[in-house]
Amino acid sequence: MTDSLVWSIALPLSGAILSVLLPRAANGIGLASVLGSLAAALAVIWTVADQGPLTYAIGGWTPGLGIALRADGLSALLLLLSALVAVAASVYATAYFRQAEQRQRFWTLWLLLLSALHALFLAADLFNLYVTLELLGLSAAALTALSGQREALEAALRYLLLGLLGSLAFLAGVALLYTGYGSLDISTLTHRLSPGLTGWSAAALMTSGLLIKTALFPLHFWLPPAHANAPAPVSAILSALVVKAAFYLVLRLWLEPFASLSTPELVQMLGVLGAIAVIWGSWQALQAERLKLLAAYSTLAQIGYLFLFLPLILETSDETLRHAALGGLLLMALTHGLAKSALFLAAGVVQQHAGHDRIAELRGTAQALPATTFTLALAGVALIGLPPSGAFLGKWQLIAGALQAELWWMLGVVLAGSLLAAGYVFRLLGHAFGQARYPARSLSIGRQEIPALGLGLAATLLLGLFSAPVWSLLAGLAPAGGLNP
Repeated sequence: MTDSLVWSIALPLSGAILSVLLPRAANGIGLASVLGSLAAALAVIWTVADQGPLTYAIGGWTPGLGIALRADGLSALLLLLSALVAVAASVYATAYFRQAEQRQRFWTLWLLLLSALHALFLAADLFNLYVTLELLGLSAAALTALSGQREALEAALRYLLLGLLGSLAFLAGVALLYTGYGSLDISTLTHRLSPGLTGWSAAALMTSGLLIKTALFPLHFWLPPAHANAPAPVSAILSALVVKAAFYLVLRLWLEPFASLSTPELVQMLGVLGAIAVIWGSWQALQAERLKLLAAYSTLAQIGYLFLFLPLILETSDETLRHAALGGLLLMALTHGLAKSALFLAAGVVQQHAGHDRIAELRGTAQALPATTFTLALAGVALIGLPPSGAFLGKWQLIAGALQAELWWMLGVVLAGSLLAAGYVFRLLGHAFGQARYPARSLSIGRQEIPALGLGLAATLLLGLFSAPVWSLLAGLAPAGGLNP
């Protein structure tokens, strides 16, 4: 079953090539590619759950000489999230893009992004992580500019320049590690790397580059315009998946090769930056005048929650607390990925129907688009963290861990962030249920509503009611000594 690791990367990559060669069949090629990728992701997660972590050396070369792939519970869960969002966004895109040229460009770039994303989640050495990170950033920036509007082009250029800066910092750190330790294999470095100038310099460079890409406060200024001005399916992909990839690398590196460099001061600093991101992002979302801008600022806040978990995972000797915190973090990440993609897809439907996404002028949306309004409500439940969503269980673990670790300040952050999230969600719904200011339009949008509604239901119900497998998949992880089998 290790072949499924390769297929999860090869299928979307092949689809990207075929969509260039056969542009008229781009929709069919794209859908077939993402469905095949989903099947491969399901095979990966089934095998990991049954047999434990998977490793595969492409071409039979030993690690360090060739490309090695690895999947454990952490990467398998994110691989499945990526595949699920990909299917929903792809179905949505078949109805969203009506111009043939724009549709063909979307499929090529989107499938290239998906293959880079899956390769990143499965890469077992630092150089391949850099290559996939670079491909991910380039394709994401190109997708942001897909509409061709001036605001989108400016946002894409800013995204590209900041992304390149982050990638260069990451590459500089990779070069330092290879110079100092003679290997880029993550498992090997986990056992070799020790505190010292080389290790600290590499960790600082690589982490700084990834913080830019994950848009952690105060390095977040590129994200709101990029996500708000991109086409709706692109915004869903960027928010649900691309920023998660950068955070995944931060988590992976500090659980494995950089574990010996971790200090309470450093981890607390990342937690504090996450706390500021929660408050700042939620406050900006509360004041946002556009629906997609609200969703973009909400992403900043939700990323902040993920960083709040790091002190509980990286700086505790209690294995029970660490395991519960890691499970809560993954539930938050998965719930946010599903809910935020649902929110952006629903925002695209609203924008097409009303001709804009100005929140104050969306009265009557509930009457004209009941399914889409229900999707907005479901996504809001997940973003606030109300039961039975997966985010409720994630926040519960965060609060319980903070109490056990006596990190009292986290309780205030979670409470304030949840209240602010409730404020911007109910503000949006209040306008949606108001008296209509615009006439209903006869647009056929049912095909776009279904994938958004499915993602909203998955975030609110499935992850909340059936979250036990998440903990089961993480049972074999041992963060203090790395995530290696």
